Amino acid sequence: MLLRLLRERLPAYRSWLLAVVGLQLVSVVAMLYLPSLNARIIDDGIATGDTGEIVRLGAIMLGVSVLQIAGSVGAAWYGARTAMAFGRDLRGEVFARVGTFSARELNQLGAPSLITRGTNDVTQVQMLVLMTCLIAASAPIMMVGGVVMALREDVGLGWILAVVVPALFLSVGFVISRMVPSFRLMQGRIDEVNRVLREQITGIRVVRAFVREPHERERFGRANDDLTEVATRAGRWMATMFPLVMLVVNVASVGVVWFGGHRVDSGEMGVGALTAFLSYLMQILMSIMMGTFMLMQVPRSAVCADRIIEVLDTESSVVPPAEPVPPDPARRGELDLEGVTFSYPGAEAPVLSDVTLRARPGRTLAVIGSTGSGKTTLVNLVPRLFDATGGTVRVAGVDVRDLDPQVLWGQIGLVPQKGYLFTGTVGDNLRHGRADATDEELWAALEVAQGRDFVEALPEGLDAPVAQGGTNFSGGQRQRLAIARAVVRRPGIYLFDDAFSALDLATDARVRAALAGVTTDATVVVIAQRVSTIRDAEEIVVLDDGRVVGHGTHEELLETCATYQEIVASQLTAEEAVA
Repeated sequence: MLLRLLRERLPAYRSWLLAVVGLQLVSVVAMLYLPSLNARIIDDGIATGDTGEIVRLGAIMLGVSVLQIAGSVGAAWYGARTAMAFGRDLRGEVFARVGTFSARELNQLGAPSLITRGTNDVTQVQMLVLMTCLIAASAPIMMVGGVVMALREDVGLGWILAVVVPALFLSVGFVISRMVPSFRLMQGRIDEVNRVLREQITGIRVVRAFVREPHERERFGRANDDLTEVATRAGRWMATMFPLVMLVVNVASVGVVWFGGHRVDSGEMGVGALTAFLSYLMQILMSIMMGTFMLMQVPRSAVCADRIIEVLDTESSVVPPAEPVPPDPARRGELDLEGVTFSYPGAEAPVLSDVTLRARPGRTLAVIGSTGSGKTTLVNLVPRLFDATGGTVRVAGVDVRDLDPQVLWGQIGLVPQKGYLFTGTVGDNLRHGRADATDEELWAALEVAQGRDFVEALPEGLDAPVAQGGTNFSGGQRQRLAIARAVVRRPGIYLFDDAFSALDLATDARVRAALAGVTTDATVVVIAQRVSTIRDAEEIVVLDDGRVVGHGTHEELLETCATYQEIVASQLTAEEAVA
């Protein structure tokens, strides 16, 4: 998976990569040439007392050193640029893919894991790309060139290279093979820590309300300890890598000095040649050490690449049509469900069974039922957050599966039960409904949603800051801002998924009355738990265990539907029910 990820995406940065390789080649060749020049100074210049030759060779060494530094700096610059651009584009690709997922894929992979994959996992692969640019391009050249230059100085000591290099490769390979399983497990443990932490932060009010802080600390402690245990195990193997490499390096250096000293004493090689051979041996082993550092990153990056590829290869169960059908402008706002059935994967029974209903502009269709009756699932089928497993959902006379998703979403204004707000300002959040809306249109929408008063009371008005998730506003204020956001869009179909639950009865009534004035040419679908919210709807659909058990007006259902009668009886007095 790692090779596939790099093979498919690195060619986009071919020019920068070629610059990295070229500059690294210049730098390494210059580095390899320096010990040879130094040997000539010692054996030819100093040994013969030729000052001119020493100065000449010294000047050449200085020029080569400058060239080597320039190549290293240039390679590092292009390498960093390539790695950062790769990480940026890969994060964007993961984000774009996640944006196409339906609720099914989001639930399957999980929000904490997706966050980890889009941040930590991409960073690990990005780090490998950086190390590849800085190390992988130069290490093989340095190793092969070092061997050639060392043998050029003295073939008699070549047997040391034949022993040391394979020994270093085998020892490093053994350690890395032990690290891979730990890194794979560690990424899963990071997901678990993120999941627990996210749950505790999101549900902090519940934790405190039920005095569960000790339990939650213990639960986080277990996840944290599990991560620490596997990270420590991987760290132990990583800790053995450097001492192991240094042991081989030092033993090899002693061997070169010992056996090379005997050859110098016997006149078979010069002191300069011995110095150069020792320098080349250090360069060879240094290249292997640098390769070792990169190989230490490979196992973790490989695991992260697998997880990233899993996201990129996951296809949404909600597939855009190959040839979208345009909606009929004359039927704008029309909504039809015919024999709709929906089952979650692996579920024993469907959530919705053979649901048929129709809603038309200028009318309000209300859906009510007990908890778990499938009301929210029904609403989610309209904007294709899920696809029906049976039957047909039509918007403006066209099956939603044949509509371009952007066109479909442009026809719908969805207000969920939890009015989620984004970091920014009040105006920014309202313009999620329509980006080009004017301030006057925003204030008009707030007036409909009964939110103008509290927004005007804020010192900054529409420019008032909104914290992440809208946590600096109350639940009722968030719901009213979410309603205003939908009104700004002026869609053909309004979907209110229990969107009035956080409002008191008086505010609820005022919002519904104001909405009636701006939805005369639109269809309104209201999902509600409170009978008072939906009693004035032109048609009320009653769901029970995913089936339609009644439909009609409030008065008709009081006479014909036992389920509706039970709901009314649980909420209203007899006088209120018929009032």
